[in-house]
Amino acid sequence: MPNTHLKQLYRSEFGLMTDLYELTMAYGYWKNGMADRPAAFHLFYRKPPFGHDHLIVSGLELAADFLQSYRFSAEDVQYLGRLTGSNGKALFSESFLNYLQRMEFRCSVYAMPEGSVAFPHQPLLRVEGPLLQCQLIETVLLTLVNFSSLITTKSARIVQAAQGDSVLEFGMRRSQGIDGAITAARAAYVGGCHATSNVKAGQLYKIPVKGTHAHSWVMCFGDELEAFQRYADALPNNCIFLVDTYDTIEGVRNAIRAGQQLREAGHEMVGIRLDSGDLASLSIQARQLLDEAGFENAAIVASNELDEHSIRKLKEQGATISIWGAGTRLATASDQPALGGVYKLSAIQNEDGEWEDRIKLSEEAIKVSNPGRQQVFRRMSAGHPSGDVIQDVRDGVPGSRLWEYRTQDFRVLPEGDWEELLKPVFEGGKLVYDFPALQAVRQYSLAQQRLFAEKAAHPYPHGLSQSLYDRKMAMMEEVEA
Repeated sequence: MPNTHLKQLYRSEFGLMTDLYELTMAYGYWKNGMADRPAAFHLFYRKPPFGHDHLIVSGLELAADFLQSYRFSAEDVQYLGRLTGSNGKALFSESFLNYLQRMEFRCSVYAMPEGSVAFPHQPLLRVEGPLLQCQLIETVLLTLVNFSSLITTKSARIVQAAQGDSVLEFGMRRSQGIDGAITAARAAYVGGCHATSNVKAGQLYKIPVKGTHAHSWVMCFGDELEAFQRYADALPNNCIFLVDTYDTIEGVRNAIRAGQQLREAGHEMVGIRLDSGDLASLSIQARQLLDEAGFENAAIVASNELDEHSIRKLKEQGATISIWGAGTRLATASDQPALGGVYKLSAIQNEDGEWEDRIKLSEEAIKVSNPGRQQVFRRMSAGHPSGDVIQDVRDGVPGSRLWEYRTQDFRVLPEGDWEELLKPVFEGGKLVYDFPALQAVRQYSLAQQRLFAEKAAHPYPHGLSQSLYDRKMAMMEEVEA
């Protein structure tokens, strides 16, 4: 069972969590006798975020939780029954609304496990089942997978920039709503963050929670030293003092005085936090003062609009920061706040039960979709990935010949074994995937990141198998003729 607990936060029926045009198309399918015709859709992205070459997949468990709860309640269909068209009459017939209320989810879903590295155009999910149902779930699948994968990828980049230091997710107060804050905390943990300040996310997902105090605590007392002493009295086992309410260096000295009193009482100061100013220079000065006072193990925590770029720059400047609090720029992915994931029909059965491929054309080559029912194969050579191939499931295991997106040409991959990346999650509407604990998902994500970090010096080959490329070209020529 999924461990995401959506029903603890929201109502149990999710039928109306969709765009209206999904429902109008579903009604059209139903009226034309196509509702139960088997179809295949793929969820994928075209351009990797943050100028990188790949994405870290996230949100699958959220999507599975949604699909397990996917149904239309009586209240839902009553609302839909009140919607009207341009002529003022009911938009949907009563028979269709009854059909929706009786409907049970029957789709099969294949997906990359959370934490997987995925490249452009590769299906993160393949959905097969009744056309109407495949269509209706599009919007929420994109919502859950797009945002989670975006934040997980941002988190991975920040964690990599920190070079082994701890990274804390501090973004709740700047997130897009309560649900955005909880999803961002979960996704950031999958990407590699070590803890979150979001206590509800900690409860739901068993993510470690961390926090200090705010400037308002210091401002409530007569002076800064008193504020630190009072905090130490209240929480002697959680003392990270925020030192920049007034004069930062004097704040460090006051933290040392409070730390010495803590030590006399049998406790140890955890560290200090810097939240403004020249973080590199202030951290260097603070480290010297702490070390001279005998607090060599005290951490220096930094916050204030941090991301992979600012962390990398601070390290180049010699900053002595050991814990990084990433907030706004992580939880909102502020430099690219949306992932352009899409969900496209790629095959449908005809009236004789035969699969027919479908393709979307565009004047922009990047928007031309891939046909067929797709699987992603990863070539593993001596334990290391050497290339990814998208192949139609009807064609079996691909050969070594790859049409590469980057070069727009063919290349031959080295010898190795093929790994299928899309795993069965639902079969005929029944959950068949055993979701690991979130801590295991995080470890898998970090292992994937290490695996592909070794490939960073050279562009990683990914594209279409020879057979899928040939089929795609033939379809484009046929449609354009």
